[in-house]
Amino acid sequence: MSFDVHDLDMFVLVGSAVTLLAILAVRVSSKAGLPSLLMYLLMGVVLGEAGLGIQFENAELAHALGFAALAVILAEGGLTTNWHEMRASIRLGVSLATIGVAISVLIVALGAHYILGLPWELAVILGAVTSPTDAAAVFSVLRVVPLPKKLTGSLETESGLNDAPTVVLVTLVSSGAVDEHGPLGLLGIIGYELAAGTLIGLAAGFGGAWVMRRAALPSSGLYPLAVLTLAFLGYGIATSVHASGFAAVYVAGLVLGNSELPHRAATRSFAEGLAWLAQIGLFVMLGLLLSPGRINLEIVGLAVAAGLILTLVARPVSVLVSSVVQPIPRRELAFISWAGLRGAVPIVLMTIPLAEGVDQAERLFDIVFVMVVVYTVLTGPTLPTVARVLKVARRSEPRGLDVEVAPLERVAADLLQVSISPSSRMHGVEVGELRLPPGASVSMVIRDGQTIVPERRTVLRHGDDLLVVTPRKLREQTEERLRQVSAHGRLAQWLGDRTRRQQR
Repeated sequence: MSFDVHDLDMFVLVGSAVTLLAILAVRVSSKAGLPSLLMYLLMGVVLGEAGLGIQFENAELAHALGFAALAVILAEGGLTTNWHEMRASIRLGVSLATIGVAISVLIVALGAHYILGLPWELAVILGAVTSPTDAAAVFSVLRVVPLPKKLTGSLETESGLNDAPTVVLVTLVSSGAVDEHGPLGLLGIIGYELAAGTLIGLAAGFGGAWVMRRAALPSSGLYPLAVLTLAFLGYGIATSVHASGFAAVYVAGLVLGNSELPHRAATRSFAEGLAWLAQIGLFVMLGLLLSPGRINLEIVGLAVAAGLILTLVARPVSVLVSSVVQPIPRRELAFISWAGLRGAVPIVLMTIPLAEGVDQAERLFDIVFVMVVVYTVLTGPTLPTVARVLKVARRSEPRGLDVEVAPLERVAADLLQVSISPSSRMHGVEVGELRLPPGASVSMVIRDGQTIVPERRTVLRHGDDLLVVTPRKLREQTEERLRQVSAHGRLAQWLGDRTRRQQR
């Protein structure tokens, strides 16, 4: 096979143009309240055989690249999730990812077989690939919808963990190995993969955090690379012992993202950018894999019918049963039912039966593709309205404070670089009114390129950068206090306490 430099040049040209257009499309999709995946899927379709004529039919390659992209997205989700916000809803999230998925698969499979007339093999595959929620869609959409932390935490936990059992089920059904194991054997395999993947993720996370705290790397840019590599190490170890790599990479990212590591903000920003790149490549590739000429009224009708079964029956029932482990108000259960966002995950999982050569797999791929597009358009933009109607929305918090952390190794302290954005209510507050924990202090204010050694009466302004020194054991308290003042100004002491009570 010869190597053509011209082909490489064209690949770089087209790839960079598509990536730039995809980045610009984020603004359009966010204004419409849609996950950006729809824009990316459309780009893939336009580039494909029905548009510019790029041919891509390699299901095995799509399967491998799709799983790699999902691992990146899950790692970023773990790194950017706040454990303290997630902890209160962990039981419900795990229940949704296990019990909820099992019930949803069963209901969709029964409906697809008896109502839509699909063979049992295709019906079970349809139920399995459409039951898990999509991490990319959940992380991107829900973080801009003002919800109580327990709702956001449960949905993020579910999307981070529910890929593992469905991957096992789809793989066994597609390979015809279900009969070899039986129902109890299948449950045992899924249980092992989840448990082993979680343990490996914990080991990679805590072990990696221990190493990172003691490693003095020569460049701050190496820290994000090292942290992400540790998360992917968990994925690699898990898959090598036939455990869930998805569970491992998400849990490892969650531990690392909530550990006291240097340059946490830079690491999260780097991971977020890498996850966006993974989403763009993933969704464009899946759009290329579609052949629009195969889409007809029968496919659309089956997709809409299957979506109705999933959205109006399977999802609500699975959420209701899952809530037994952690009861919550009916209004919140209704919102969780509606917020079961599907995105790339069902389409990626469909590459498994395509690669295995399952009979009518292409037809089922088309049904799932149309189903994802239709119900993403239906669900995504309506989430803010549904949250308000169900009265589960809360007042959004001002996002006016960026905090970067650098370690001061010799004195067990951290240096926080705090940027006061135009939306922050810290504007006009005096340094003495910050009331930081004992031992923490504002050591410098940088304003318009000039450095100021602050006094208690120094007034803070929009655009200021503060250098705050805090003992490491008080860092979280210091950050929390700064965010309270940024959100509520001088009234932070009273409004912050009241806000926390309302969010519980």
